[in-house]
This record gives sequence, structure tokens and C-alpha cells, in this order.
Amino acid sequence: MSGLAIVRLGVDVPYEQVWALQRLAHARRASGELGDLCLLLEHAPVYTAGKRTGPEDRPSDGTPVIDVDRGGRVTWHGPGQLVGYPIVRIDDVIPYVRLLEGVLIQVCADLGVVAGRVDGRAGVWVRGEASHGVPDRRLGAIGIRVAKGVTMHGFALNCANDLSWYNRIVPCGIRDAGVTSLSAETGRRITVDEVIPYAEKRLGEALKAEIYDMYEEDLHA
Repeated sequence: MSGLAIVRLGVDVPYEQVWALQRLAHARRASGELGDLCLLLEHAPVYTAGKRTGPEDRPSDGTPVIDVDRGGRVTWHGPGQLVGYPIVRIDDVIPYVRLLEGVLIQVCADLGVVAGRVDGRAGVWVRGEASHGVPDRRLGAIGIRVAKGVTMHGFALNCANDLSWYNRIVPCGIRDAGVTSLSAETGRRITVDEVIPYAEKRLGEALKAEIYDMYEEDLHA
């Protein structure tokens, strides 16, 4: 069995800081200096825009957005949301995206929330009831980049975050759906700290990897 190093970066971590750390880890993984790893954290509040973001998707009030090199459109990251950036070697992009979706679906099930995929839309969703005018609700988002056979960026799972942050944007460019969180779906507060052990376990299972800890300073060694 291969290994997957988990690097826990904490809370309120600035986006630019972690983006730089991703680039460092990616370069070292691509060169073979490091094995597969995953950064887990909560960002300080930030909007980021992937390569497919259109002008109509951005905040209408001029709120700053960081343009990044992942796929997808605009989204929000911040406190109460678990963000994971796997830096792993893969053979094919589509199966990897499906793998991440499967991980999030399993994590949601572990916490009592039934989630799944929606045809034509990346990420993880709680299905609505069209007959009652209740839209699908996105619970987890995925946006990745692959270079030299190694991934960057990854997934975001809403745990206990303030969903009003999404009101300024068109999340992932999808206008006819809502956004939700594990806390909103269960009626109890589910923190990132509660979710992390499940996410680590399910990532290890999906990647057929043994989980072990790594510290941020090890990425610079």
C-alpha cells in the first residue's frame, strides 16, 4: 500500500500562502522528492475564480476575487468549510474527479447526510424536489489542475460556514441551484474538526493509501 501524507494547516489561512505552498509541494512531488500528500485547512474568507469564470459570475459589488489556475468558475472559501488540496500523481483526470466526489459523498454519509452526483455538474449535491420547487443544493465543490501528471487544488466541503457569502456570486456559474452545508442539512453544528478524521479515512481508502502525518516545515526541507 502506498502512503498519503496529511498536512494540517489550521484555520484562517490566507489563500495566497497556501497557493504558494501548493506550487512548492507540486514541484517536489513532480520531481519525485515527495510522495503523495494532501493539505487540509480552513481559509480566511476569499473568493477565487477558475479559468471558466465569466464576468457575470463575479461579485456585482466589486468584492475582490483571486484568479487562479484551476478549472471551474468562481467560488468562496472561508471559516467553517473544509478545504483539501491533494497533491497526488494520477493517470487520468475524469476518474480522479469522480474519486474526489465519491470521497465527499462517503464523508457526508458518515455524518448522516445523503448526497450524490448531479449529471452535468461537478461536485456533490443534496437533491431537491422539483415538484415542490425545491432546487438541488451544492454541498461540496471540486476544482483541480493537473500538470506533469500531478494534481493541484482539490475540494471544498461546507461544514458550518456562513452560507450568505455565496449571495454575492453565482457559485460555480450555476444559477438554478442552491448551496447548503452539513450543519444546515442535519440541524446540528458540524465543525471542520469533526469532519477531518472522516475525510482522511475516506481519502486513504479511495487512493488505497496509508495515512500518515506530515508537517508544513517538511515541505520546505
